[in-house]
This record gives sequence, C-alpha cells and structure tokens, in this order.
Amino acid sequence: MAKISLLLDTDIFIDYFNTGRFHALFDSSRFTVYYSIITKKELLTKPGLRDNERTAILAELTRCRLIALTESIAARYSDLRRRYPSLEQSDALIAATALVKRLPLLTRNRRHFRMVTELTLFGA
Repeated sequence: MAKISLLLDTDIFIDYFNTGRFHALFDSSRFTVYYSIITKKELLTKPGLRDNERTAILAELTRCRLIALTESIAARYSDLRRRYPSLEQSDALIAATALVKRLPLLTRNRRHFRMVTELTLFGA
C-alpha cells in the first residue's frame, strides 16, 4: 500500500503531545508526516516549556520530515497574505508550505484555512 503524505498543522502536534490523540499518524508506517518550520517554532517557543518537554518534542520531530523555508514558499506566502489579508501570518506560512509541496494539510482549525480554496484540507 502506498504511503500517505500529510503536512500537519501545529494543533495536531499539540494534541498528540498533550493527549496522545493522532498517535496512529505518528506510529504507523502508512503515513509520512511533514511539518513546517513555523510549526517547529510554535512548538518550541511555548511559554513555560520545560527542558524535558523540549527534549521530547525534538525527539518526536526527528521522526517527521521538516520542510524548510524556501524562496518558492516565501513567494507563495506573500501571495496568500496579499490575497487573504485576514489569514494569520503563521497560518499563511503553513498553507504556503502545503501548496508548494503539494501536500494535504491536516488541522483541527479548518476555519483558519478554509478561505484558501486551492488548499487540500483535512479536518480532524
């Protein structure tokens, strides 16, 4: 069976770390999990994050695939911010990453992204 590639929004990682929800995504060989550099920033700059939590986050992220900021992602980000001024900066960067890399985005916050009609969006 072919692997399913997904870009995960930060909220999916947070739910996984806090409750174990979505463990099938992280623990199954059926999925290739990608994340944006903004997700890494959001996870690691949480106020009150303890050293052991930071270590656990970094360990889990090594099992996933980081998508670094590229010129094409930055250009798509700028286009999205211009076309959708109400789209938050971090959400625009995540959406741009999904669009450039042609990955569906899994999020619990569909309302944050629903205006981006060209985005393949899965709600959790």
